[in-house]
Amino acid sequence: MKKSIALGLATLAALGIAGVTAPAASAASPAHHSYAPVFVQTDGLSGNRIVAYSRNSVGDLSELNSYSTHGLGGQLTGSVVDHLASQHSLVYRSGLLYAVNAGSNSISVFRVHGSKLKLLQVIGSGGSFPVSIAVKGKLVEVLNARNGGIVQGFLRAGSHLVRVQSWSRALGLNASQTPEFTSTPGDIAFTPSGSKVIVTTKGNGSAIDVFSVSSHGTLASSPIVNTEAGAVPFALSFDAHANLVVAEAGTNSVATYTVNHDGTVTPIDQQATGQSATCWIVRSGSNFYASNAGSGSITAYRDGGSGTLTSLGNTVTDGGTVDAAVSHDARNLYVQTGATGTVDEYRVSSAGALTRVGSVVVPGAVGGEGIVAL
Repeated sequence: MKKSIALGLATLAALGIAGVTAPAASAASPAHHSYAPVFVQTDGLSGNRIVAYSRNSVGDLSELNSYSTHGLGGQLTGSVVDHLASQHSLVYRSGLLYAVNAGSNSISVFRVHGSKLKLLQVIGSGGSFPVSIAVKGKLVEVLNARNGGIVQGFLRAGSHLVRVQSWSRALGLNASQTPEFTSTPGDIAFTPSGSKVIVTTKGNGSAIDVFSVSSHGTLASSPIVNTEAGAVPFALSFDAHANLVVAEAGTNSVATYTVNHDGTVTPIDQQATGQSATCWIVRSGSNFYASNAGSGSITAYRDGGSGTLTSLGNTVTDGGTVDAAVSHDARNLYVQTGATGTVDEYRVSSAGALTRVGSVVVPGAVGGEGIVAL
């Protein structure tokens, strides 16, 4: 492990990158996926935890264990069912699970062994109130929501993160704008090619910010700001053709865009959900599922292949629909409902229709966000 971290630091030195904060090393063994687990983040204010579940062939969840992140959850002022008001606060890539600790300004890194987790590292997020994480290869970007928004870049060295001080980018949003939960940035994502990083600003500018990424992994000093007046872009996804798909809370719709080489975005389609507080979006093949927190529902769409969307209708959930995840085999959709800290379980048909299987209450997860299904 020490050798892998040294290699990562050597890579930075070779690129001429200064300002590195390195973590302490610890041993880790290869990941094994003998189960099809689901991981749910509680965002507990007195201690954040990740609850691990197994799922059966139908999609029912059974609680297996609970793991401390060694950090604190957080709550933005004005939030009710969505304390982080973000997407991608819990992310899985290449055998590692990344979790934000918004209340203690840190990121926890776990090794995944089937349905078991091993905490490898807790590292500062490089800003205040981290809410979203994007991963592409060895590059990791963390979106910090407070103080006008800060994107902090990390390099993955083996199984650990190395914070690069010079990879910090301020969004320059109005830090005093209220209410806080609609005025902080909501999501960060790499484009499929990895050539750009995209950030949504929600009600603070109502913009889609696009950073170019250099061959060394460095973000441009400032983003191209694509203002979508009144749209309140909240959460991000991409279709199979790399078109950007956005859940827009201001218009309660799902919109698609082409991301151009120069960082501008061109609208393709926009379809209203007919629901309230449309904020989250998750993809399963050619289908997308948008969460409507104000209506307690999921709206499904079929992607036509060129960024056009066709509504497949609405499905009722428990109250306060927030983040969601689709299992890797595309058989199940799991939806967090923040009013009661519940995860609703759905079977996904080949046509994209949802059939409710059941639900589980996640201990201590009222208002929590962050879910991963493998």
